[in-house]
Amino acid sequence: MIAFDRFKALTFDCYGTLIDWETGIATLIRPWLEADGRSIPPDLVITAFALTQAKHQQTRPTLPYPEVMRRAWRDIEGTFGWDEDAGHAEAFAASVSEWRPFPDTVESLRSLSRSCKLAILSNVDNASLQRTRRLLEVPFELTVTAEDVGSYKPGLAHFERAITEFERKGIAKHEILHVAQSKHHDMLPGRKIGLATVWVNRRHDKRGSGATLATEAEFDLKVNSLAELVALREGQLTGATAS
Repeated sequence: MIAFDRFKALTFDCYGTLIDWETGIATLIRPWLEADGRSIPPDLVITAFALTQAKHQQTRPTLPYPEVMRRAWRDIEGTFGWDEDAGHAEAFAASVSEWRPFPDTVESLRSLSRSCKLAILSNVDNASLQRTRRLLEVPFELTVTAEDVGSYKPGLAHFERAITEFERKGIAKHEILHVAQSKHHDMLPGRKIGLATVWVNRRHDKRGSGATLATEAEFDLKVNSLAELVALREGQLTGATAS
């Protein structure tokens, strides 16, 4: 267990941690698969997406995220031997702001925001994140996107920017806790740069790594949800106050 009372800021990955992007993607593509009588399950398409997205993010780190999504979908069509459909590619690229939060996200953020500064470190563009922030319903002290830094996680630029910005606000690196679902995009670089990390195992009841690449990484704490993180934190802080 980590000592929660040392942290003044919490940084979050957004899509996969706060936002249930896998359900959002599955909801979008399921009718496409059913309309063509395809027997491929959405989960398999989502796994393919993890690979195609990573390819474009790492080979073209300044490529805008909507274009990453378009190219990733075209690659998925090629992977499964489907005819190219420009309408599907556009809908896939535009779907980001339609993905909904996990059921525990908003209330957990409200609770955490009462005593900590919150930030988002996300592999998307500013316009997509701005639309998503309306769904989260809480203020964020800082956001860092791939568009802001010209890089995609697991690169370190998001983390470096956040650390620098919080230092200007009087919050040191050791007072920042990074919370995320992806070992590949967040736990690995978070540990590399020296942040305390919490792995939110959103896929604890599913097989595979879903929309992120499978990666081994160390972390300071594992939880299965944000609600579990809030309960652990509140329990620890309440116990410390009582003692």
